[in-house]
Amino acid sequence: MKISGKTMKASRNNHLEIEIKLPLRDLQDGKRRLRQAGFRVWKRRVFEENTLFDTPGLKLRKARSLVRLRRAGRHLKMTYKGPPQPSRHKYREELELDISSAETMAAILDRLGLAPVFRYQKNRTELRQSSGGGVATLDETPIGTYLELEGAPAWIDRTARKLGYSEADYITASYGALYLDWCKKSGRQPGDMVF
Repeated sequence: MKISGKTMKASRNNHLEIEIKLPLRDLQDGKRRLRQAGFRVWKRRVFEENTLFDTPGLKLRKARSLVRLRRAGRHLKMTYKGPPQPSRHKYREELELDISSAETMAAILDRLGLAPVFRYQKNRTELRQSSGGGVATLDETPIGTYLELEGAPAWIDRTARKLGYSEADYITASYGALYLDWCKKSGRQPGDMVF
């Protein structure tokens, strides 16, 4: 790609998301575990509204990719996530940018042949340790509470052990996949994952 006469090369490694989810009994369980491990709130609890877009034939879903519009408080983000790579951690390309208008972005996606196919909501609190490393998030969803760890694989493994988890507890599924599994187990007809 050329910008101002210079050739720019996109690097997948610059935009790599590495994460796992861990199950929690409830929000207090997560807060207790994180506090004992030295985590403190970095971004206060915020309500998120997420909308996934796809083609009429669900081309992105079939490729295990997604295009997402997220509203978190007053902040809007547009995200592309590539297919996850096989691993005990979830590795995938993630391209994200701040936007100023959800309506304009939705109109652009519509013109490109993408339409809303799934909505999910959650309350998210982000936490960090003073020593750095990665980010922990407490996600309160309509199907349960989860702890997400995002960072380098060694940091994720070390932190998960410190929080009382083993690799057998790692969840690499998306919230959409977890929701479909929850619907199947509870005998519910899938729709949107909303409160």
